[in-house]
This record gives sequence, C-alpha cells and structure tokens, in this order.
Amino acid sequence: MSEQSILLVDDDDIFLQVLKRAFSRRGYTVYTAQTIASALEISRERQPQQAVIDLKLEEESGLHLIERLNAQQPDLKMIMLTGYSSISTAVEAIKLGAVNYLCKPADADEILNAFAQAEGNADVEISDHPPSVNRLEWEHIQRVLKQHDGNISATARALGMHRRTLQRKLQKRPVRQ
Repeated sequence: MSEQSILLVDDDDIFLQVLKRAFSRRGYTVYTAQTIASALEISRERQPQQAVIDLKLEEESGLHLIERLNAQQPDLKMIMLTGYSSISTAVEAIKLGAVNYLCKPADADEILNAFAQAEGNADVEISDHPPSVNRLEWEHIQRVLKQHDGNISATARALGMHRRTLQRKLQKRPVRQ
C-alpha cells in the first residue's frame, strides 16, 4: 500500500501547523500551502491524494482553488473547511468538486471521517426546527455576495443597506443553525 499524502491549504499558519502535526502523527506525508498559487504548484509536483482547503485565503476564495485543483488533478479528494459556513458556499464547493464541507474548528479525526463519508446518505435525519431568522439573513447575504463576485458595495446596494452595515454583518461569525 502506498503512503498516504494530504495537502493542507489555510492562511492561518498556527492552525495549519497544528493540522500538519496531527496528520503527520497518523502516518501522512503532509504538504502545506497558504495561497492558491503555492497549492497548485504543490499539487502539480507532488500529486497528493487528498486536500483540505480553507474557504477564505487572505483575499482569495478557496472555491477557486477547488475548481482549479479539480481541473489539474481530477482524482484528488478535497474537503472545504471554513469558519464562515453557508449553504451557498457548501453547495458551490460540492458542485466544483469537493467531496465534503466542514465547519471550523475541525480536528484531524473529523476531517478523516469526512473523507470516509464522501458518499451521500439518503437516510440523513431531517431537522424538526427550521433555521432562525438570523441564520436565513446570513444565508441570503452570502448568496447575494456571491452573485456580486464578493463586491461589498454592489452587494450592499442590492440588499438596500449601507455598506458599513453590511461589513459589520460580514465580520460576525455565521449564526449557528
């Protein structure tokens, strides 16, 4: 059996090093990157089997990386990991080629379980509680922001709110479901 390898992509160096140590202890060859460009180069040169990609990479989106990695290495299994989860980004990540989507904080065991559960499950439990109004607002803002390619001013105009108000809302963590 060949050695397992994983590419970790996150702009948070401390989190990246913690995950690197955890996967190294589990016998993985670990490659790390903090930008899309370095992740693409590592993938091209090293051909890892799996990748964990943060959604927000400084000024870049991990969604772009998923798309480009999928084109470059179609057999690469990828998971999107984010502290800014939303339904729209989860759907897009899966459409672009991710096998799963996790919310931070996630440890190595949770990530490995997500890779193991890459297949869909039609028997998943349906919640009896609809999302809160705050959660629905967060999801709507994320959808409109995506429609405007991340442009805060255009999104604020489309939502009929002041740009600074939108910026404050975006700085808050997403509302738990």
